[in-house]
Order: sequence, then structure tokens, then C-alpha cells
Amino acid sequence: MTSSPGNVDNSAPQSATQQFELRNVSISIDKTPIIHDVSFSLQTGMIGCLLGPSGSGKSTLLRAIAGFESLTEGEMFIRGESVASKVRQVPAEKRRIGMMFQDLALFPHLNVNENVSFGIRSLPRAEIKKRTGELLEIVNLQRYGKQFPHELSGGQQQRIALIRAMAPRPDLILLDEPFSSQDTELRVQLAQEVREILKQDNVTAILVTHDQHEAFAIADGIGVLNSGQLSQWDSAYNLYHTPRDRFVADFIGEGVFICGNIIDGQTVQTELGNVSGELAFNLPRGMEIDLLVRPDDIIHDDYSTFRGTVLKKNFRGADHLYTLRMPGGTNVMCLAPSHHDHHLGESIGVRLKIDHLVAFQKQ
Repeated sequence: MTSSPGNVDNSAPQSATQQFELRNVSISIDKTPIIHDVSFSLQTGMIGCLLGPSGSGKSTLLRAIAGFESLTEGEMFIRGESVASKVRQVPAEKRRIGMMFQDLALFPHLNVNENVSFGIRSLPRAEIKKRTGELLEIVNLQRYGKQFPHELSGGQQQRIALIRAMAPRPDLILLDEPFSSQDTELRVQLAQEVREILKQDNVTAILVTHDQHEAFAIADGIGVLNSGQLSQWDSAYNLYHTPRDRFVADFIGEGVFICGNIIDGQTVQTELGNVSGELAFNLPRGMEIDLLVRPDDIIHDDYSTFRGTVLKKNFRGADHLYTLRMPGGTNVMCLAPSHHDHHLGESIGVRLKIDHLVAFQKQ
């Protein structure tokens, strides 16, 4: 899998294990550009995610992968075979792609066994029974084969919808915001369960979501889309700690930008003191910058001379997330152990502790 769109080698031969690839794909609908020069790839058994806000183009891109939209430029490969380009469009039903939808789309008049086996009804009866049994065992629902969808819990229905998509052994499964109707905590739990199921059957998949917690829970690689462009394709860890641009830095995780100046290649001067570490980008000495500061970069320190006023507090069980107003007018966020229970309007001491400095030229 490519670590970023810029690392895709379009001239390289297809890897034997490379299952899916987009090369420089652009899509226009009614002559309006929607997707611009997107490239990424997935190896067999890997789970990718298209992540972005509403209107970023992720659903359009998923529809093109499924075969429901045409490419304006670029090319799409599944198992090394070109399935879409400006001049070629393999029909959706011939792409060997499975889909899991937001509404699950289980057939209410069919029982669990019949739902799971719906896409493999042309196989011999013994093979249908074997494959259905294997999948029900993966999701630990062997005893529910004769049940109907309305007799299952929401989580059980989710698993049945997933293994129904897996039953024909497609080359790729597309997951179109399948957890969007659930609350945040359950979405993450379901995403983790879906990841385990896909991994057990070595399925290659792409999830579309606007929820970064879902993306972090399920994906090996995540592509952040911004106005139809792929800002960064990377691991969750790298998106959080080394965002490539200001949009990714702002969209992923919690954090704020504070003003600073580059003193040298490893030191930045800020109103919270000087901070040293490895600069993510090579910026010239003296440049005014915006430094990305995450809540875990700001340490609560009663003895610090740098103090902020508590504007907001959010109890999270093990810790509090405080929003603080610094004397210079900057608002920052700080994580503190929950036994450090401060009141709104109280002044508390903080200090910066950042090893990897993510900074952008001041806007």
C-alpha cells in the first residue's frame, strides 16, 4: 500500500499481491469536476478508508469504484486488470465487488441462511451449505440460521449483512457508511468487529466514512479527501502525528494552532515558551509559523510559570479535557488526570512537551 499519493509509481508493474489500485483518477459529473487526480492502492487483505467531510467527494469515488460512475481521467485496476478508464468501463456486475450499505438491505422474507447465501445460489447445494456455515461460524451466529432479520439485534444484522457481501468471495468489498445510524461508541465497536471478520477471511475492503474514530478502528490505510483531492493517504498514526497539510492537521484529531517563530532547525519560540524537537518540514529560520498543538502535547504543571484560565472542561473518566485561554489570547486544549479537578475561571499551570513539531507558514 502506498504511504501517500505522491509515492505511487505509475510506471511500476503490478505486484502479485496488489488487489486494488487507482491511478490518477479524476471524475466529473455533468461537466462539474468532483474528484481530482486521486491515486492509492491496496494489497490483498488490506482495509482502506476514504475519510472526509460532507461534500469531499468520497461517496462519488466509492460509486466509481463500484462501477456506477465513469472516470474522466485515470485508470482503475482490480487484481491487476483494468476495469475502468476514460475509454473502458467494465459493468458493475462483472467487477466481482461486494457492497454493504447504510441500511444493510437484508431481505426481511428470507431467513439468515437464505440471506447469507443469496449471492451464491448458483453453486451446488453442498458448496452453498459449506460456505454459509463457514461465514456464520466466523461471526459466531451458527445457531441463528433459521431466524429472520427482525428477530436479530442491530449488531447481529450488521454481521449478517457483512458476511452476505463476503459469501461470493469478491475481489473487493465496499462499505458505504454502514455504521452511520449508531452512536459514536457503538460505531467504533462495530468497526473493530468488522475489521476482525474481514481479516479472518483475508478480504480486501474500502470503507467510506466521515467519522475518524471509525476509520482509526478499522483501516490499515486512510485517505483524507478535501474538495475532491486526496490530501494524504497514510496510517492513522501518521495522519495524527505527521499531517501533510493544514487541512489534515485540522481535520484529524483535536488540536489548535499557536503562533510561533522558527529559531533554528529544531527549536520554535511560542507564548508557552521555547519547544524543541524534530520539525516535520524544513522551514527557514525567522519564519512566523502556526504550530500544531494537540491536547496531549500540553502538560498540566502546577509549578509552571505559564498559566491559562479554564474556559471549558470535559470529564472523560480517566482525565479532563480543558480548554484554556492563555494571556496572549490563544485558546489551547490540555488533558489532565481526572483528580486534577479545576473550576471554570481558575488559573492553572501548563507547559509544552512536543517531540515532533508540525508547523506551517503563518496564514
